[in-house]
Amino acid sequence: MTTDFALFLEAFHFLRPLWLLLVPATLALWWWVRRPLRRDGMQAEGIAPHLREALTVGRAQRRRLTPIDSTAAILILAALGAAGPTWSRQVDPFAAQSAPAVVVLAVTPGMEQTDLPPSRLERGKQKIRDFLELRAGARTALVAYAGSAHAVLPMTEDPQVMVPYLEGLSPEVMPREGAVAGEALALAQAMLADEGAPGGVLFVTDSIDPADVATLDASAAPRAVLATRPEGSRDRGLDALSAPVVAVTPDDADIRRIDGLLNAAYRRAQLDDVAQPWEDRAHWLAWPAALILLLWFRRGWTMRWAALATLALLMPQGARADGIADWFLTPDQQGRIAFDRKDYERAAELFVDPLWRGYALYRDGQYDDAVLVLDRVETAQAAAIQGMAQIKGRHYRDGVRAFETALARDPDYPGAAENLETAKRIVTYVENAQAGSDTGEDRGIGADEEVYDNESGQGEETLRPQGDAGGEGLLTGDQWMTTVDTSTGDFLRMRFALEAAAPPPEAPAEDAPAEEGE
Repeated sequence: MTTDFALFLEAFHFLRPLWLLLVPATLALWWWVRRPLRRDGMQAEGIAPHLREALTVGRAQRRRLTPIDSTAAILILAALGAAGPTWSRQVDPFAAQSAPAVVVLAVTPGMEQTDLPPSRLERGKQKIRDFLELRAGARTALVAYAGSAHAVLPMTEDPQVMVPYLEGLSPEVMPREGAVAGEALALAQAMLADEGAPGGVLFVTDSIDPADVATLDASAAPRAVLATRPEGSRDRGLDALSAPVVAVTPDDADIRRIDGLLNAAYRRAQLDDVAQPWEDRAHWLAWPAALILLLWFRRGWTMRWAALATLALLMPQGARADGIADWFLTPDQQGRIAFDRKDYERAAELFVDPLWRGYALYRDGQYDDAVLVLDRVETAQAAAIQGMAQIKGRHYRDGVRAFETALARDPDYPGAAENLETAKRIVTYVENAQAGSDTGEDRGIGADEEVYDNESGQGEETLRPQGDAGGEGLLTGDQWMTTVDTSTGDFLRMRFALEAAAPPPEAPAEDAPAEEGE
């Protein structure tokens, strides 16, 4: 909360500060109208107090509110709103709204102690699942370490993908004993370097080797540590860290604090992104002004000149009078409110901006409509969103073309090159699967109407069998996982062992100095 307030104070400013000149002018007008009501009563020291009270006229009027008081308050609020207060930038519709994070889990024998029920390791896994649920939709990766560090899972937006890998981690799958937190941090930083946005590292561990403290403190990436230790216990390495160390709590207070710490650097980077315009927060001041405006329905309270001036300031240009919200908010602002509430269908109806409207349609699952709307926008961002819509609509080759268009418009657009390669791999996989697949028609297998595109015409069109159909057919992801004899833990043990046995990459050799006489 302290960090959020500090960022608010750092970023707060006005987009149109010249409108602030109306504030002192309004105060001067208020003082001029109020001045006759503030004149001192007659000087009558010789009159008894009860008689002076009875002879004094207008004292009660000086104490109560008058129309000029409410008028001045409304005009000041309107002037502040017209000045355009802001403290955040407009959110990039194609960027993640949470910082990418790498979770680094210590998988050491010490983490199997049961002084933190059911064990330190299991409690850490539980907190990681809570962290993934809290950051649903955010990009998260998983690294495990003991005597060696291994990337368990690369960046993913689907938390359910990480759960089986998380469950398979135990000290038995680690090829070496130890606790090389420094190597794990280097691996996490390498994964974050591929992201288009600044991210953070979360260590989930019960101990840090004092030899790794200097390495962790020297890291430029935001980091936090979730200490899976019983309350009151100490660790020399954890105590020496400069990074925030959060103790495990029975509720989710620890996870929420860590998420706030990691996102602080992300929000600061968004403030420094000059490519994104500042978000006008004037509408926040319209509501208190409207509430004060209700006083003008009282008899003798209306000041017509002030009403006209206030409405002129509050009414946005080109606003429609279809409803109360249209007096204060543009259609795009109303669409943004619906978008933030995850009412994407309503947001798509409200947005006028084709980029935001197309993105809202994409988030609502109306992929074909999103592609058509985004055709109006000739930017790399629009093409990238079209690519994602085409992929999710299973038009894979069109997705490849869309990402190629995005790169043609902006070769450095974040994520476009990676998504292009992924889309190409999907096309290759689908076509190879179709070329070597058997539709099962000779066995009488039923199929639904879901068909993947196969533009090159390789093989037969692959049809997904219905769940109630008899015979053999393609398996769903869950069915395939249940048929695999090797557990996730065995898979990770073999993979980690191969990685640990592989020789480290050779550093580029420096040019040797030439010998004399050559």
